Amino acid sequence: MNIQDLTLFVRTAQTCNITASALQLEMSPAAASAALKRLEKQLGVQLFIRSTRKLRITAEGERYLLHCTEALAALEKGKASLNEMQGKIAGEIRLSASSDLGRNIVLPWLDEVMDAYPELSIQLNVGDNLADFYHDKVDMALRYGEPDDSSLVAFLIAKIDRVVCASPAYLAKYGEPMHPHELSQRNCLLYRFGERVYDTWPFADSTGKYNVKVAGNRLSNDADVVHRWVVAGKGITMKSRLDMAVDLRLGNVVELLSDFNSSPINLWLICPNRTQVTPAMLMLRDMLRSKCEAALS
Repeated sequence: MNIQDLTLFVRTAQTCNITASALQLEMSPAAASAALKRLEKQLGVQLFIRSTRKLRITAEGERYLLHCTEALAALEKGKASLNEMQGKIAGEIRLSASSDLGRNIVLPWLDEVMDAYPELSIQLNVGDNLADFYHDKVDMALRYGEPDDSSLVAFLIAKIDRVVCASPAYLAKYGEPMHPHELSQRNCLLYRFGERVYDTWPFADSTGKYNVKVAGNRLSNDADVVHRWVVAGKGITMKSRLDMAVDLRLGNVVELLSDFNSSPINLWLICPNRTQVTPAMLMLRDMLRSKCEAALS
């Protein structure tokens, strides 16, 4: 048995599609089909039931899948352990990042990392749902907000303030608000995470801390969509300064109410346990800290 055949078996069990699995592993469908038949012959059992329209895993295949998945994970951990001994930046990083941050900020940074370390491969999962390290098969997550599980290994990347902003076109049409309380009369672009709508924005000035309830005609569960709306001049929003850093620098949006502080938010790099703290992960942590500092300066 070879590792590629086992990897193909696991991928095919996940996708129920030989062609898709073959493409993921840069194989031809014919070679993938032959590899699965070779594995079945070596095991002496049928792993999949094939028809012209469907591929379904057998009971024997389901049982073998559990052991095969564990074996491949153990081999990957062994490889990572050797890299750690040598201080080598290599292997695979499986990273989850929130939609706006991942697409608009982190993506070009990862391209630089890949160019600098050709033996490194990266899987990037982008989305605003909290990462399930086991179900989503990720090694680490880049997320705003305090980790809610003390058993996780968390590295603080940056403390980032929030910024209220709007496009020059919006401000030319509707004018600039001079006090946070005026936001209750403006069209505010809102973000929803799960069942929670972020429609109460925090501020502070010489009189103390207070919240302003806002509303608007646009609401999304994707932070990147809210980002695009504000750049397009659809209203006012409050977002992480890091998420808006490029557009603020280019003048695509303008910071508002800068005399009124908003609560900062921490950005964390989180992994489920210390086995994920490899030289590659520590390099990524240091790169993120450096890039965030530069972007926010």
